[in-house]
Amino acid sequence: MYTAQDILNEKGIEMIHTHPESTVADALKTMLEKKIGAIVIKDGEDIVGIWTERDLMRNVVTEGFFSKTSKIKDYMSTDLKLAKHDDTILALQDKFLGKRIRHLFIEKDGKILGIISTGDVIKAIINEKTKEFEQLHAIVKFDYYEDWKFKRKKR
Repeated sequence: MYTAQDILNEKGIEMIHTHPESTVADALKTMLEKKIGAIVIKDGEDIVGIWTERDLMRNVVTEGFFSKTSKIKDYMSTDLKLAKHDDTILALQDKFLGKRIRHLFIEKDGKILGIISTGDVIKAIINEKTKEFEQLHAIVKFDYYEDWKFKRKKR
């Protein structure tokens, strides 16, 4: 069964990031260019937060929020949600649904390897089900039934 590590191996481990002093507008520009729904906030080599489309939706109605001047550090989420590198796709799916989140940082031995989204897990589930279907199809296909010993009597 696919694991978080398998997903990262397929999609890559690059995490698009910005600095805490960046403006929200700068972060949004990067997210739009890269076609991503969340951006990692790094201070030097340390991951200190994440900022997502949901954060924008919540923040846009906050008094004093102006995307061109507001700093990402004032609006980012700092409670990072983690999953282990060997978590299966079903365990990951449970975490996404149970915590009602869309992004998980994947860690191994206390080090963050990358980030995955619900879309990445859905894709992995579909890939796994497709492989299972192809294996079943290879075992049970029409030729299999035609080769049965039971033959219809001719009249």
